[in-house]
Amino acid sequence: MSAPTSQPVIRLSDVTKTYHSGEVEVHAVKGVSLEVQRGEFVAVMGASGSGKSTLMNTLGCLDRPTTGRYLLDNVNIGDLSRAQLATLRNRKLGFVFQNFNLLARTTALENVELPMFYSHPLISLRSQRQRARRSLEKVGLGDRLGHRPSQLSGGQQQRVAIARALVNEPELILADEPTGNLDSRTSIEVMGLFQELNDAGITIVMVTHELEVAAYCKRIIVMRDGHILSDALNTERRVAEVEIAALHRAQAAAKLA
Repeated sequence: MSAPTSQPVIRLSDVTKTYHSGEVEVHAVKGVSLEVQRGEFVAVMGASGSGKSTLMNTLGCLDRPTTGRYLLDNVNIGDLSRAQLATLRNRKLGFVFQNFNLLARTTALENVELPMFYSHPLISLRSQRQRARRSLEKVGLGDRLGHRPSQLSGGQQQRVAIARALVNEPELILADEPTGNLDSRTSIEVMGLFQELNDAGITIVMVTHELEVAAYCKRIIVMRDGHILSDALNTERRVAEVEIAALHRAQAAAKLA
């Protein structure tokens, strides 16, 4: 297992985010300071309105802080233009969403190729195809390259989305409720994949409202009313591989009964 290094991937210093709704100011994030080291697997939890989604948008360079400073891999995003931010997102970040966000009429392979269309410098079509194939093989879908989303299960669609997030070899994966549309068994399998990726050295920050999902992460941050309420290592971390094996044993026993 890869150990975190001393240089953080994420460094937030007294970050705030304020929205304006007419004449009303909404303070979504209030003075948050946070570091995430390379190799960490962090869950961000909180009720609706706690600020966790706003924080995730900030971490993903989809929104800028109102005040404070955000360094992503030691780059101050406040100093970047929109074009530079887009390039940074493409190079440094991989995104996984609750609703998969796959294009319905394209194959798994073509969906995974999409982020590379925006790479600078451009990647040759042959290299795009090779990298997309390797990424799908990494998530166990090497035999589903030509399948469209409608031909895949929910868990397989989320694996395609994870492969798409991995294809540009990002510094950081941001996952927003990635098991929200999955049943319990498939959720365990997907969390097992995230654990495997993290064990291989990939840094992951995951927003979730489910304690059962956060239990698979190494560190749990809880937000309330725009503040970080708690931030602690998860010393009783669940291991999805063990639970998947238990599910398989129970299934086999049921067939014999």
